[in-house]
Amino acid sequence: MNIQKIPAKLDAETSKDVQQKIIELLDQGQHIALDFSSCEFISSVGLRVVLYSFKYAMSKELSVFLVGVSEYVRQVMRLTGFEKHFKFYDTVEECLANQK
Repeated sequence: MNIQKIPAKLDAETSKDVQQKIIELLDQGQHIALDFSSCEFISSVGLRVVLYSFKYAMSKELSVFLVGVSEYVRQVMRLTGFEKHFKFYDTVEECLANQK
């Protein structure tokens, strides 16, 4: 499994680079955990990156897991219906342990 650290803000300024890195990691044929432990803000553009990552992973029969999501970001994801698409974990270690 690959781990991708998400920056403090996932918005129009950071989303292009983040999406490119996620796609590169998924193209390696492994599941991915998006580590949101440093992320304090997500915009609609950031949400699109996460959703695109989910759809891209599904097309390759892979999974995207979300780790360390703050209460604020989690609430945004809850309101937009993202919770039904992802498994959430508190830590990277917990995520890795549950994939074995």
